[in-house]
Amino acid sequence: MDETADLLMAAARTLRRRFGAATARWGITPSQSRALRIVLAADEPIRLSALAERLHIVPRSATEVVDGLEGHGLVARQPDPADRRAVCVVATEEGVRLGRKIDKARQEAADEFLAVLPDSDRESLRTILVRLTADSLR
Repeated sequence: MDETADLLMAAARTLRRRFGAATARWGITPSQSRALRIVLAADEPIRLSALAERLHIVPRSATEVVDGLEGHGLVARQPDPADRRAVCVVATEEGVRLGRKIDKARQEAADEFLAVLPDSDRESLRTILVRLTADSLR
């Protein structure tokens, strides 16, 4: 039996745990960290519904995630200028600052996890993962 998928899932879980530990020091959950990264990557305020879609969660769950981020002063809600009934989310200065720290901590956790691989294997792994995830990144 080919255990490649199981090994890939185990590696992803291990890396996710490491990322969770990296974000825990700031008192935010992995879901909040992912949401903050999406908000920061948006060129403009992002609708709550679009955030939910990118997180692959229902809008009610996105509301809870944003509530937590807002409680930490990392994001703010504002009305959508195109549709006053819709709500947009934008990062605060503190959110931008913490987002940079989180990105650095995530990179350090990934580098530590992948340190057992020589550069050539890391590049091969990257190439394979890009090929495997190409459809999901569109």
